[in-house]
Amino acid sequence: MARISDETRRGNEAAIRHVMERLLAGDVPPGGKCDIKALAAQAGVARTGFYPKKNRDGSPRPGPYQHLAEEFERRLAKLRETGVIPDPRAAQIERLKNQVAGLRERVAACDEQISGLTHFREQALSQIAAQRMEIERLRDVLATPTNVRALPNSSGASAPQGSCS
Repeated sequence: MARISDETRRGNEAAIRHVMERLLAGDVPPGGKCDIKALAAQAGVARTGFYPKKNRDGSPRPGPYQHLAEEFERRLAKLRETGVIPDPRAAQIERLKNQVAGLRERVAACDEQISGLTHFREQALSQIAAQRMEIERLRDVLATPTNVRALPNSSGASAPQGSCS
């Protein structure tokens, strides 16, 4: 592989820095991400230049633009730590994750409320059934001849206060 001239390398570094600033400012191309792949594509350089290489003897050597990749990753991490996500797609994913978490909490609260209301309904129906059975028992007792007597209905006539009748 042929080496590039210093002038070409400087031009590529300037293009990479320009694209880096745009990506970190949130100007991500449609369908792209804020990553090394997009950085290389937008700057018009090979992505392999951002990664370490090996000499013929097997010893590692840095890629020609590896320092820029490290700077990009460092600045991107710093932005994320402050809560700024320059990649609109990643920001949308983060927003949707937060929204899903909130919805799960709401569903759990609704499930708990429904469970409580179901228990309340069961208790209320049980009490109504018990009251109905007691009313029916009392009617049966009243209908059979025993020493139980029904009280007269008050038909609007009121006895004088203090009377026993």
